[in-house]
Amino acid sequence: MMNDEIYYNKERIREELNQDLSQDDSHRSGILFARRARLARGVGLAAMFFPIAGVLVTHFHTGGWWLLLVGWAFIWPHLAWQLACRSAVPHRSEILNLKIDAVITGVWTGLMGVTTLPAAALIVMIGMNLMGSGGFRLFIAGIMIMLLSTLATLQLTGTLVLRLPGPLEWGLTLPVLMLYPMLFAWVSHRTALRLAEHKRRLELMSTRDGMTGVFNRRHWEILLRNEYDQCRRSQCAGTLLIIDIDHFKTINDTWGHDVGDEAIVAITRQLQLTLRSCDVIGRFGGDEFAVIMSRTSAESAIAAMSRVHERLKNMPLPGAPAQRLRISVGVAPWGPQFGHYREWLKAADVALYKAKNAGRGRTEVAA
Repeated sequence: MMNDEIYYNKERIREELNQDLSQDDSHRSGILFARRARLARGVGLAAMFFPIAGVLVTHFHTGGWWLLLVGWAFIWPHLAWQLACRSAVPHRSEILNLKIDAVITGVWTGLMGVTTLPAAALIVMIGMNLMGSGGFRLFIAGIMIMLLSTLATLQLTGTLVLRLPGPLEWGLTLPVLMLYPMLFAWVSHRTALRLAEHKRRLELMSTRDGMTGVFNRRHWEILLRNEYDQCRRSQCAGTLLIIDIDHFKTINDTWGHDVGDEAIVAITRQLQLTLRSCDVIGRFGGDEFAVIMSRTSAESAIAAMSRVHERLKNMPLPGAPAQRLRISVGVAPWGPQFGHYREWLKAADVALYKAKNAGRGRTEVAA
């Protein structure tokens, strides 16, 4: 018997999910990462064009700096996006783009003067992008790159480090300082919503059967263990059912696997229509199902299965109108004689084979 603490260890489940991620998933997540950075970069650099242009106009810098400014503000965001999209590893390419942003930020900081308001706004903007994209490590690396780039630019241009901002710089830069953090917060909010939805889908995939939508075996057994513990603590009633589609292999061999899938979905649908919303349905794989009926006696469970048997008698399959579905059911009410939830499960399984050996299409109760 397997060790439950190992089997249901959350870390192991996470590792299995991570192992299932394909190279396509990694590439897709890198593209999404680059797309988020593209929006922040495109809007932010376009907005910074005007404060930096104000400094260039005020201090009469040459035309080469204007060409750099136009290319950086309006061409570089699109070029960075294309470089990331065409890269085999988009995430790594986008990290490199962010470091290039830090280099250019250092150049403008050195050219405008370290204490100017546009330089401060630019450092804040790129710093937010670095922190939001790569955390503290990328932020520190980016700051170091900015510092080296700034010192190199100061050395080459001889720009004054201390320079007081004028009215033009205030007027052009304050809107950026006010609006860009709001844009960054909005992008972060959208990212958080996507991550929450992605997490919800992963959780759904890890607990549900892909064909029927009911619980898969692993998660269903977790719920069974919880129900067993609840019954043992409170001595309340509980009934376990194991259900098997009769002659399922014959259906597959005669009508094809598509009709076999129809049969599985049809049985699931009938169980959902007949049982209560609180009853826990699971698929064990293949043609076998299991149900946990909490606080329910064996008699009530048998009555519910009788209704399912009656429904199936008059329910044709769309792909095989002549085929009638039948199920065999094993029922095991909880009792103190079960020292482990797997013993309870075994009792229902024995009752199922008793139903099969008695002619199928019936419900049997564990002795």
